[in-house]
This record gives sequence, structure tokens and C-alpha cells, in this order.
Amino acid sequence: MQIRLDVCCLNRPFDDQSHDRIRLEAEAVLLILTRVQNEDWVWYSSDVLLEEIEQMPNSKRRERVVQLNAHASEVYQLSEVDIARAKVLANLGFSGMDALHLACAESCGAVFLTTDDRLFRRAVRLADQLQVIVENPLHWLVRLQESES
Repeated sequence: MQIRLDVCCLNRPFDDQSHDRIRLEAEAVLLILTRVQNEDWVWYSSDVLLEEIEQMPNSKRRERVVQLNAHASEVYQLSEVDIARAKVLANLGFSGMDALHLACAESCGAVFLTTDDRLFRRAVRLADQLQVIVENPLHWLVRLQESES
């Protein structure tokens, strides 16, 4: 299994856990990271993801997310093909960074996991124009575990 995690997923364990949804998504992200650490799954980080992490204003949180990102299986390097594809995705309405993340996920053949509702809704609406599966980590993990049992 190959995955890509959005920056919002990496932030989830450090968000306010008093909300049920946030706490459950954080647990899902941590379970996914455990599967990566056990080498059951391959997690593709990227230079684009690292760039977005570096833009985080809160230095303490940024350092925590950098530490999580250090556990990625592979760091994917953005190519000219990815940049061209990201331009197409941006024309479909995805933000610049989201378009780059999606293009990288398409190139890696990875499921793209995000807790960003706006990104997720747009990806669902435009699924026929994407070459990647975009999912919420909690919902994806639940469906995956149901299919395994």
C-alpha cells in the first residue's frame, strides 16, 4: 500500500483533541504511521510537503511535524511532469500546493489522505479527472480494515 499524507494529516495529532472528529482522525493518522513504521505500507513524502511544512508559522508545531515527516519511507522529488500536471489541477480549482500534492500522489501511485474538507469535496466532485484516490484518513482506514476482515 502506498500513501501520501497531506500536511493537515501530519498536524492532526497536535490539534485540539477535545473534538471527537479531530481525536478520531488523529488516531487514524497515528495508526497509519504505525503501519508505515512496521513497513506494511510505503509513505511518500515530498520536497513539496517539506516546503509547506517549513511555511508553518508555529515553530514548535513545525518541529513536531518535521519529526513525524522524518518517518516517511521515501521522499519524492517533484518533476517537470508533476509541475505541468499541477497546472492542470490548479485550473480545475485546486490550490497551488494542493495541486502539487495531488500531482505527486498521482506520480507515486499513492492514495492521497487529507483532513481538509474543501480539498476532499473538490476531489470527490472531480474524481473522474484525477488519477489518484483522495480520502479522509479515518474513513479510508475504516473501509480498509472492513475489507481486510
